[in-house]
Amino acid sequence: MKWEGKIAVITGASSGLGALLAQRLAEQGAVPVLMARSAEKLAEAAGRLDGRHGVEVLDVTSAEDVTRVMDKVLAEYGRIDLLINNAGYGVFDRFVDAPLEEFEGMMDVNYMGTVRCTKAVLPAMLRQGSGHIVNVASMAGKIGSAKSSGYSATKHAVLGLTNSLRQELVGTGVYLTAVNPGPIDTPFFDRADPGGGYVKNIKWFMLKPEEVVGRILKAVERRTPEVNLPWVGAAGVKMFQLFPRLFDRVAFKLLNKK
Repeated sequence: MKWEGKIAVITGASSGLGALLAQRLAEQGAVPVLMARSAEKLAEAAGRLDGRHGVEVLDVTSAEDVTRVMDKVLAEYGRIDLLINNAGYGVFDRFVDAPLEEFEGMMDVNYMGTVRCTKAVLPAMLRQGSGHIVNVASMAGKIGSAKSSGYSATKHAVLGLTNSLRQELVGTGVYLTAVNPGPIDTPFFDRADPGGGYVKNIKWFMLKPEEVVGRILKAVERRTPEVNLPWVGAAGVKMFQLFPRLFDRVAFKLLNKK
């Protein structure tokens, strides 16, 4: 994909990975459309952009809101070339202690938010015969760890959706990429780990958001079906798939730092 003039919709774009994706896309000549719930944070993120861009307040938990906003973007720009489903959050808690509302909330945003946005955009991409959808999942969707049962389940669902939908889109001109990063140094952990203990334990392992953004854009350019990073995490996934019980025993202390 050549980025000049491409319309790129990014959810969860008010901070962190989404805001940086908007910056990089704008620098390469694309037209990023930033979406998130906070108008104030969106305005702050958009203020760092040069060139043409859009800003839309969006609640991905509302099907009506998603349909309205995506239809507005399609009417204004005439097409959507790239959808990055990045909206999401995590709360780390023991299963027995976590309230049901915590599981429901994460699933509603992380998984159903992805479903709603994809449902609203995909028909237009199919009509135009081109487009790319990036679903930001997580290594947590492939390898579970203590206190991540709710969050891991949402990302596992995103991966199942992505892998199945990719098969449906073969030959349509619409491509799908799942991005599975390990922990990233972003404001995600302000909510997931308010005490800071987990971040302190895995600081050495955390990815820089600039690296993840670069890998995402390269995946779109190359139409790569899946990106797993960092490499040590990707290797861990392979080991887990081949030797799940052995992996559990070996990796227990490494993974359970929350």
